[in-house]
Amino acid sequence: MKRIFSILLITFMPLYLFLKSVEINTFSKDFYTNSFKENGVLEISGRTLQELGDITEDLFDYLKGKADDSLLKKNFNHREVLHMRDVRTLFKYGFILKYISFALALLSISALFYWKNYNSIGKSLFYGPFIWWGIILSLFFLSLTDFNKYFTYFHLIFFNNDLWLLNPRTDLLIQMLPLEFFISIFKRIMLLFLLFMSILQIIGYIVMRKGKNWNEKRNREKGVK
Repeated sequence: MKRIFSILLITFMPLYLFLKSVEINTFSKDFYTNSFKENGVLEISGRTLQELGDITEDLFDYLKGKADDSLLKKNFNHREVLHMRDVRTLFKYGFILKYISFALALLSISALFYWKNYNSIGKSLFYGPFIWWGIILSLFFLSLTDFNKYFTYFHLIFFNNDLWLLNPRTDLLIQMLPLEFFISIFKRIMLLFLLFMSILQIIGYIVMRKGKNWNEKRNREKGVK
């Protein structure tokens, strides 16, 4: 049973941190504002920075499920709204998975603490992330070779239609969020996730050392008795 909880911790704590990294960057308005300036979105779209900021807030509310399609119809055409509906569904399941991951990770830590299995907690938090490091770094380096190729694969996997194929000359959504935007946000997500993982491993190492010392002390006390 203890091994099962260790596996759950190795799996779901990093998954929660990854989804949290996605959430933090996806809903960072400052990042969008900087992207609009760097990618010439004001000139391409013919919108002011204030207008683009307001539209971004609408997108945030929509993705969080706080508004319906009517909020987007003010600025986006029918095809764009349908695509954003698909994106919102993806985020809905992402939020659910994030909460489940956090609950399972918390349950695993609580159970292992209850059994005073500190060494297992430390090892899970320290060694477990190395698997994720390998996965994420592999994805990161693959994306550097041809981001557009793997970005296309992403859409083919997660969407069952071609609504994501928008026209940059006429569609505001792709004007606001060009390929350069997704390259930047992908890098930010990866870097924040790896930072979270590094902190997690530091905590794991400390707990592992403490657990080892605690076990040695307990064994000495048993020897004396």
